[in-house]
Amino acid sequence: MADTTTFQAAAYTAQGTARDSVALPEQLFDGTVNMPVMHQAVKAFLANQRQGNASTKIRKYVTGGNQKPWKQKGTGRARAGSARAPHWVGGGTVFGPIPRSYAQYVPRQVRALARKSALNARARENAIFVIDRFEFDAPKTTRIKALVERVGVADKKVLILTDGVKPNVFLSGRNLPTVHVMPYTDVSTYHILWSDVVLIEAGALGHALEPIAEREEAPRAAVKKTTAAKQAPSTVEGKAPKADAARAKKSAGKKAAAKKAPAAKKAAAKKPAAKSAKKKGK
Repeated sequence: MADTTTFQAAAYTAQGTARDSVALPEQLFDGTVNMPVMHQAVKAFLANQRQGNASTKIRKYVTGGNQKPWKQKGTGRARAGSARAPHWVGGGTVFGPIPRSYAQYVPRQVRALARKSALNARARENAIFVIDRFEFDAPKTTRIKALVERVGVADKKVLILTDGVKPNVFLSGRNLPTVHVMPYTDVSTYHILWSDVVLIEAGALGHALEPIAEREEAPRAAVKKTTAAKQAPSTVEGKAPKADAARAKKSAGKKAAAKKAPAAKKAAAKKPAAKSAKKKGK
């Protein structure tokens, strides 16, 4: 019997709280990576995106050229039968592009093998994470952004695969250039190889993960209070703040006294001057 490879994937909640790792299904994640099949699938996918609208006209479709430009003999010029010949300006195009289909057909089993190989390639790189459940009441881009940041893949291209069609999750990630959301059943080899990390909802893999308590981040007000408490001096039985207040009062009294002293000196200097003026008047 061939040795089976069991892959373990890190699991998270929809808010990014870490859970116990989950074993990926062995039927799909068996370590098979077929490079030629993946190349064929990706090449066909890209070819099927082409519209094939390029169009040119051969000489019979170009307007004009119904009469002979000049007579056959006697002019000294070369023989010409139509002004829309390919070597004339405004003439037809030879062997130019015409509308066509670039579609390539890849058998269903080959597509399935390529998709399986791409998932195994990501599993080998430990680039597959399992999310227990996506339940969004309304589209919210910040929720997807927070999830990607808390998982630690904010600087990578992330592919999120949901269990079925979930419009709110799709709309939440649509505005993020490095995040692509789509149902697990619609994913192709190209999308898996485009991404650096794949987040798969547990229900799509057949897992039923029970909800756990979320690890909420501290609100900003609480963070400010804690930082202020850290910056405040340590207190011993609540007496330190009172001592600080007394010191502040003393320093304020000294400053006030220092300000009053120059004013008193000026007043004392003015009094003798006034007395001398009175004596002179007498």
